[in-house]
Amino acid sequence: MKYRSRTEITVLILEAANGGATKTKIMYKSFLSYAQLKEYFTMLIENALLEYEDGTQKYRTTEKGLRLLKIYNQIEELIPSTIK
Repeated sequence: MKYRSRTEITVLILEAANGGATKTKIMYKSFLSYAQLKEYFTMLIENALLEYEDGTQKYRTTEKGLRLLKIYNQIEELIPSTIK
């Protein structure tokens, strides 16, 4: 697997959590270890991009996180990555 930037990993996590997902589902969809995932969860929750729902025990992408995904996708359209 190629090197991924923090931004790319963040986007993968937010996409996986869109609509609600468990830690395990997010971990597998974003190809991260549990230790890496915990680090990203801390950063994403502190920045209000991700939220934890106690009742369902799932993580969900916030409105702010969805805006970030939309902007990221628009940038990808304008400046496509040459290395995939």
